[in-house]
Amino acid sequence: MLQYIFRRIFYAIPILIGVNILTFALFFIVNTPDNMARMQLGDKHVTKEAIEQWKINHGYNKALFFNEKENNISGKITNTIFFDKSIKMFVGDLGFSDDGRNIQREIQQRMLPSLTIALPTFILGILAAVSTALILSFFYKNGFYKLDFFGVIICILMMSISGLFYIIGGQFLFAIMLKLVPISGFGDGFFDNIRFVILPVLIGVIAGLGGSVRWYRALFLEEINKDYVKTAIAKGLNQKTIYFKHILQNALIPILTGVVVVIPSLFMGSLLMESFFGIPGLGSFTIEAIQSQDFSIVRAMVFVGSVLYIIGLILTDISYTLVDPRIKLN
Repeated sequence: MLQYIFRRIFYAIPILIGVNILTFALFFIVNTPDNMARMQLGDKHVTKEAIEQWKINHGYNKALFFNEKENNISGKITNTIFFDKSIKMFVGDLGFSDDGRNIQREIQQRMLPSLTIALPTFILGILAAVSTALILSFFYKNGFYKLDFFGVIICILMMSISGLFYIIGGQFLFAIMLKLVPISGFGDGFFDNIRFVILPVLIGVIAGLGGSVRWYRALFLEEINKDYVKTAIAKGLNQKTIYFKHILQNALIPILTGVVVVIPSLFMGSLLMESFFGIPGLGSFTIEAIQSQDFSIVRAMVFVGSVLYIIGLILTDISYTLVDPRIKLN
């Protein structure tokens, strides 16, 4: 197991380097440091001296990949923008934003609000989707085709509606008309936060329910038609045992494939949800960086997201061995 994990981590390094190079090219070759300075200074008639001073203050006055002005080889590589802004991320140094904030400290402070929204949405969403999908597959298997049909139609309608509709509609109905919860904001303590996160969590669960139910229903219907289910029915096992012990257990591998890989979104936050509800999480942090054209933050968030995605893939493979002992990691 440990050998497999170390090997996957070793394989992930070239992927992260590739993502870093691509991100660096997009931000520094397509969009030069001179353009960044003009956008940050906010004046079309800004002087060349001001641009150079801004580049010096932010470390953008160096060569991109290879500094020919340095005498030794190490200096030619280390005294570059690529080393300062990209390579240092591999040792946890995310650097500073263009307005001087410590990006790593900002991420640590904003991770908890993101998890406060994403974690209950993740757990409740899975429970609701799997339970609903099991019910629909039960209807289909036992001849209640109309109930299953209407359930699928509702799922398709829910998938067709934009996520913005759920957010704006939920705020209008529950916050403005019924006044059950605040329309936006975030509290100072755990119990104070509950009233602020109820509506975002509810909307997040409902918005993702349609697609998830259709996916899980297809998995369960595929399992229902297999021979082991027919054998279980012939032996006289009750429906509860067949569905929850046999069908659900055998469908766990594809379920885990879709579940574990969303782990990065738990930490990165939801861009739309946090922005509309005023949650000071990583999602709103990224949106604010894009709006202010703070490319240091955007680069760091892309790198962190890539790392978390690779971790999610490794956890997916490991979880396979927990639900199916036939799978071995070599």
